[in-house]
Parts: sequence; C-alpha cells; structure tokens
Amino acid sequence: MIKNYPFDPSVKHHFAIAFGLAVWIFVFLYFTEPLDVHEFGPKEKLIYLPFYGLTGAVSYILALPLQSLLLGQNEGKWTWQKELSFFLIFIGIALIVTRGVYLYIIVRGEPNPHTLDYFILDIYIPAILTILPIVIAGRWAFGKYKQKTAEDKKIEIPGDGTYEGLRLLLVDLIAIRADDNYIEVSYLENNCLKKQLIRNRLSAITKALPELLQTHRSHSINPYHFLQWKSENGKLFIILSFQIKVPVSKTFSSEVKARINSATK
Repeated sequence: MIKNYPFDPSVKHHFAIAFGLAVWIFVFLYFTEPLDVHEFGPKEKLIYLPFYGLTGAVSYILALPLQSLLLGQNEGKWTWQKELSFFLIFIGIALIVTRGVYLYIIVRGEPNPHTLDYFILDIYIPAILTILPIVIAGRWAFGKYKQKTAEDKKIEIPGDGTYEGLRLLLVDLIAIRADDNYIEVSYLENNCLKKQLIRNRLSAITKALPELLQTHRSHSINPYHFLQWKSENGKLFIILSFQIKVPVSKTFSSEVKARINSATK
C-alpha cells in the first residue's frame, strides 16, 4: 500500500522554503567557515557567500516544475517515493548550479580550480548533507500544516447510530440522493468521482448542512458544482460536475432557481 506523505503544493510556501534555504546557507557558511570558506576575508565573505545562498534557493525553485509533474502522477497523491524523487532531482540540479557558480563566479580566471571529483566528495556532499535537513523539515512542516488546515475545514456526514459516516471538504461534496434508509453521497476524491452509501436520512443531512440545496424530496446538491439547466419531457433537471443529472421538482423549483442564480452571478 502506498502511503501519502505530508505535502503542501502552495508555490508561495515553497518560495518561503527557498528563501529560508538561502539565508541558512549564508549564515552557516559565514559563521562556521566549513570547507574552503576560511580562505575568504571578511569582505570576500560578504561578496561571495550570498552567491552560494542564492544557488541553493535557485536550485530549489528550478526543481519545482518537476515536482508538479510528479504530483500529477498517481491521481495527484504525494507519497514518500515522490518526496525522495524530488530530493534526488533537487540534489542533481543543485550540483550543476553550484559547480557553475564555483567555476564562473568564485574562481573565475584563477588557475587550478578544484577537480569535479574533489568538488563533489569534499565540498558538495558535506554541504548538501547540511542543507537537506533544513529543506526536509520545512517541507514536512508546511505539509503537516496543510493537512491540519484541510482536516479542520472538513464537514461530517454522519452515519446513523454506529454506522460509518464520511468526512470531506464541502467543496468536494457534489450531491446526495436518498435511497430507502440510506443516502448515496457523490463526492470528489483526488479529482475522481466517488460514491458512498451511508445509513441516514436526507432531511437530517440537509438540515445540518444549510450550504446544501434540496432540489427534490430525494435529492440535495452542492450549488458550487452547478453546470447548467436541462429540460426533458417538460421536467427540469440540473447538471452538476461529472455530468451528474439531478431532478428539480416543482415544490423546490423557485428556491432552487433563486439560489442557483444568486450563486452564479
């Protein structure tokens, strides 16, 4: 079973991680003087070390489009395998960018720069091992915050008595249909249409969730998913996301039209 990994797709938050990474790299190099940094004087540190910080931030930002490609796979779920793939991509991009900064900015025009083998083994790997914990912690923290925020926004469609219910975001709820002593809930999960039977009454759920709109004695909808009106043989229907067709009875038609017109203005 593939387990989901805490993930926040917000570009704003990833730019915040990139900025934090740039600051961390500069501060770490300036005060601890690892690798060859001790060879710089105070003025040279202020000139060259920000380039290394910027290198880390740029490398992270350059990896984000590939992160989006990974996110689009497997129904948009983010797993620890995808997280590991992202870090391998980030490490590879950072190596290329860092080597370029070293050759064309730090030691440009100077003889005998470090060989690639020495650069990777003695400079890059120790540096990346220092940097990765910060990136991992930042991504994990934003991911967990995103999960908690999403969980707090979820509504609950309870099951009667000890029967199982359903927790989901209101925006993911499409429609509810009464089916004897049960209700059939149509909803979105990872952008896919799902349906679940829950033992409960439609009237109880519609009363508990005023955001829903009852269109028929056996149907309630989420107006957010309205697509269009449709008439067939003198009867009125509403078409929702995924082309779900819901009847509108004369009893509820006036209220339904008013709510839909208000919501779509």
